[in-house]
Amino acid sequence: MPDLSAFPITRKWPAQHPDRIQLYSLPTPNGVKASIMLEETGLAYEPHLVSFETQDQMSPEFLSLNPNNKIPAILDPNGPGGQPLALFESGAILIYLADKAGRFLPADAAGRYEAIQWLMFQMGGIGPMFGQLGFFHKFAGKEYEDKRPRDRYVAESKRLLGVLEQRLADRAWIAGNDYSIADIAIFPWVRNLVGFYEARELVGFDSFPNVARVLAAFVERPAVIKGLGIPARG
Repeated sequence: MPDLSAFPITRKWPAQHPDRIQLYSLPTPNGVKASIMLEETGLAYEPHLVSFETQDQMSPEFLSLNPNNKIPAILDPNGPGGQPLALFESGAILIYLADKAGRFLPADAAGRYEAIQWLMFQMGGIGPMFGQLGFFHKFAGKEYEDKRPRDRYVAESKRLLGVLEQRLADRAWIAGNDYSIADIAIFPWVRNLVGFYEARELVGFDSFPNVARVLAAFVERPAVIKGLGIPARG
């Protein structure tokens, strides 16, 4: 049985199954990337809820794994060379799990890098821009009288949706005909934009039918349905 006692994070979130991948997360658009991927691959894992309400992400135990205090993070007891591996950043986790399972990332080099570039597109563009739109439209920013910040992120979100719309015009999924980590990264954010952030009309989502089509296919996948609720909130 693997010994994870050297990792301080396990003191706050003890591993009941130390032979499984330990997931430290919350069901946010970034957090569910990891849980959906774990469900899709069938890799054995144990989820732990990192509560923002109690500032779990700022605890010394969590910071010992991710000094950037963001979810998700994982601890794989059977990492490279059979040694435990702690990993943070959702994009890095997706690539790692794809390589470990041998799924959802093309085997050929050209296809692999094409999928990774769209993963980076989400991390560098869609996530930050949609997140800022959510702040200025739904949360504290909505009280600002000056709507220029909100409108800036609305315009950029529309532009990014347009990039996706064009990309999906002749493809079933972002990287081609096969579902990949690029889709697992992108579509939780699209779902959040039109759902939780309540920005469907604001960004004119109905003008992007290809994005809507692929979003609908994404949320119907059994692993996505399950992963969207993991870790379960208390």
